[in-house]
Amino acid sequence: MFQVDAKTQGLAVYRVGGAVRDELLGWPVYDNDWVVVGATPAIMRQRGFKPVGRDFPVFLHPDTAEEYALARTERKSGHGYSGFEVHASPDVTLEDDLSRRDLTINAIAQRFDGVLTDPFNGQQDIQRRVLRHVSAAFSEDPLRVLRTARFLARYAHLGFTIAPETLALMRQVSRSGELSHLAAERVWVETEKALGEPNPDSYFTALAACDALVVWWPELAEKSVLNSALKAMAAAPANSELPLAHWRYGLLVSVLDDDQRDALAARLKLPNAVAQLARHTALSKGLLGEPLSAERVLHWLERLDGWRKPAQVENQLQLIRGLSADNVAPLVSAWKAAQEVSPQALLAKGYRGAALGGALREHRQMAVAGALLR
Repeated sequence: MFQVDAKTQGLAVYRVGGAVRDELLGWPVYDNDWVVVGATPAIMRQRGFKPVGRDFPVFLHPDTAEEYALARTERKSGHGYSGFEVHASPDVTLEDDLSRRDLTINAIAQRFDGVLTDPFNGQQDIQRRVLRHVSAAFSEDPLRVLRTARFLARYAHLGFTIAPETLALMRQVSRSGELSHLAAERVWVETEKALGEPNPDSYFTALAACDALVVWWPELAEKSVLNSALKAMAAAPANSELPLAHWRYGLLVSVLDDDQRDALAARLKLPNAVAQLARHTALSKGLLGEPLSAERVLHWLERLDGWRKPAQVENQLQLIRGLSADNVAPLVSAWKAAQEVSPQALLAKGYRGAALGGALREHRQMAVAGALLR
């Protein structure tokens, strides 16, 4: 149950969506979403709510900054997840609003006294551990294919599966060409969230099962490649200053060659930090693929830009601890030895310009070689 405050007193306010679903599941609730039935934008503004956006009737609570949306319906009017016309008015019912949602488990509303409105049997699907679409309108929004796969990544360990009829709709959307109209940034947002969930492999296997993987991730679509990628992803460091989702992505694509990895990064318009971590991760795995040598280790340190950005080396050493524990100690020693080579000392000996660069590399390689022999 929740409290009605002065701003919402007298309004028909319901908590909806993820907060209700996760509370019923015993899952942590971090954010609340609210729907207001029977109100108008003017009424919301009079109570101090601040409108956000131009396309949807959504308002921020003046005290809590939580989102309150007027009950609305939607009609498909174009391609992609944004191709909709929105209708919001006092005559839109709570059931009308819930009917436009993606999955039954997300189409449950809770009144202030705890009473639930569940016109599509979402509670039953929670008990049965099923992800099921609310209506055929599911297929109008291609982003729902990714969202459903993401929810599977979150709840698969609880026994959830995708209903066969919902998977069939997802396949229909994939084959319709609608997925290609999604913005790359939205695809990455859903993927990044899925990569942070307890079962990120379920996201990719679900997308493969409904023929969506080949649209945005063709490099991973072949079954043997996907299996190798998912296996590699399991080695992501759990306790790192870098996001677990980014480590998982780097390991996922480490099974690809450089051109494939770069093509995927460009298609998804990845943030630079994520694309770079993926390159570094592949570099480290390549280093471990053969016996360590001074030349190969020095090349690894140079490619990581270790002299200017030592944290990048430290991050990769953390990864290597999980990939190949036997190689950690010699690599740590080699890294420390290379860091001890002093440019100032070589400057004092008269080295300048290109000669200084050559001397630095030579001395660092000797230092690395000595460390690897210990």
